Amino acid sequence: MKFGTSGLRGLAVELEGQAARRYTAAFLRHLQSLNALGGGKVFLGRDFRPSSPQIARDCAIAIAQFGLEPVDCGTIPTPALAYHAMAAGCAAIMVTGSHIPVDRNGLKFYLPVGEISKADEAGIVAGLTDEPVADREIAIADEADAATERYFQRFAELLPDRALAGQRIGVFEHSTVARDLLTRIMRRAGAEVVSLGRIDGFVAVDTEAFGDEVFAPLSGWVAGEKLDAIVSADGDGDRPLLMDAKGNFVRGDVLGLLAAQFLGARTVVTPVTSNSAIERTGYFGSVVRTRVGSPYVVAAMDEADDGVVGFEANGGTFVGYGISVRGAPLPPLPTRDAVLPLLCVLGLAAEKGLAIADLIETLPLQHALADRLQNVPSERSGAFLHRLATDRDYAETLFGPHGIAGLSQVDGLQFRTAAGNMVHFRASGNAPELRCYVEGDTPETARALLNWGMAVAAKEMAG
Repeated sequence: MKFGTSGLRGLAVELEGQAARRYTAAFLRHLQSLNALGGGKVFLGRDFRPSSPQIARDCAIAIAQFGLEPVDCGTIPTPALAYHAMAAGCAAIMVTGSHIPVDRNGLKFYLPVGEISKADEAGIVAGLTDEPVADREIAIADEADAATERYFQRFAELLPDRALAGQRIGVFEHSTVARDLLTRIMRRAGAEVVSLGRIDGFVAVDTEAFGDEVFAPLSGWVAGEKLDAIVSADGDGDRPLLMDAKGNFVRGDVLGLLAAQFLGARTVVTPVTSNSAIERTGYFGSVVRTRVGSPYVVAAMDEADDGVVGFEANGGTFVGYGISVRGAPLPPLPTRDAVLPLLCVLGLAAEKGLAIADLIETLPLQHALADRLQNVPSERSGAFLHRLATDRDYAETLFGPHGIAGLSQVDGLQFRTAAGNMVHFRASGNAPELRCYVEGDTPETARALLNWGMAVAAKEMAG
């Protein structure tokens, strides 16, 4: 078991049973040490992975042993679970592996005030013991409908009445827990919704890896169904996906940027992997860059003044204090949300009378792409990154004619080339993957840089 950029992750067979119970007990001990057990309940949600129901039950057993009431919120988006638990002043645990392979799973822990910090992660680990948590019969309350309805109402008045009327929107349902809510919310905004690709099993969808085979049908659906857009989310509904009417994917950091514009943010908090256009737009009074991972974004948002919106390069968007929409305050939700940026971007395009592709053309974007090598042991990616950071001759030889004009090590290694383009290597915090992000002054430059970066990484990992 390992904490990554967002939650505890590991093989599902290793998390089931005592591991899930012991980590839940450790979380509750940590809450107890903070005097933050809240209202006596702990809310549980889960994704559609086959291992998730049993792991959720294991969490509930540990909660009941602690003298607290486990409350089932069903298969629900992570932000919806967090929002419901925060409203009740209680803690929550989401059972999800998000976008990582189906044989893995994880736990996302929430304090009564929201997402845990890196310090909280350390507190949970410190509270972990070898003491087994015995199986037992337990009663679990059910608030699935109430939690879903609370989340729906958060968005019910976000856009003007029937703002998306005349729009034909496809919802790529696959196995995301956000699928039914996305459909309902889009219809509430006036769109005609077409359901696409629903499955009964589970498929891991990484909304940043546009080249994955799971996305192959989408452009055909756009043309065949005459769609204005396709929307979707990852497995637990906190990372958005948007394809425009031309069959082009919209990068997550572009979604976050446009959502922050729509929400009138004065300060934006986002990791170093998000597009450099955020500063160049001039839309925001302050842009704060962080390491990759939602705890870092949330921590930086806590330090910002009112009017703050955060987002990650995957598009998951966080709302801080001081945000209002159409004169009404939008309650803070400092955890990643997939529905909010999708609704904001569609609403902004409709407000300006632009197609999504034309709206994006108004931004001073560098052309950005990303990909990753899977099944890369952390020791190999770590050795590669360490050598690249410390051996100047090696790095200059590797980059060759691209040249190296600058290097940032906020998270991973972000190189600026002699031509002003960018190549960023970093190891995933959630899975055995090495990621490569690039920015180029033209689409061709970006593609060439990504192909080069992936080839270099593959060769070094094989060597």
